[in-house]
Amino acid sequence: MKKLTVQANVPEKKDATGKITQVAVGPYSITVETGDTAAESIKLFGDEAVKSNADANWVVTLQSNMRAGMKKGETMAATQARLGTAKMGVAQTGAKVDPVQAYLAMFQSATPEVQAKMLADLKSKAAK
Repeated sequence: MKKLTVQANVPEKKDATGKITQVAVGPYSITVETGDTAAESIKLFGDEAVKSNADANWVVTLQSNMRAGMKKGETMAATQARLGTAKMGVAQTGAKVDPVQAYLAMFQSATPEVQAKMLADLKSKAAK
């Protein structure tokens, strides 16, 4: 068994005018007991608690990876290809995505207006 110290604080927040709407608090620190290993944590807290906590943390990690892809314009299919074989606790590397298929998937999911713009962009590139 080991001691785990956790620290947290509430940062100051300001509105658009610069007025403080939330005063900073902390940092606070607490110390709790935890297992030295996953197996010891399971003995201390139970299999279900350790599993649900691990899954909850993994969901946050996956959501962060998904949001990063969305911000780059990644399609849902590309996100699935990149993260579909993810392993908990293992850093993700980019999946090999066929750029033509990714562009076609983006085209298929686009509105008619965006599709027209994409076609015009392709035609202008082909003419050069």
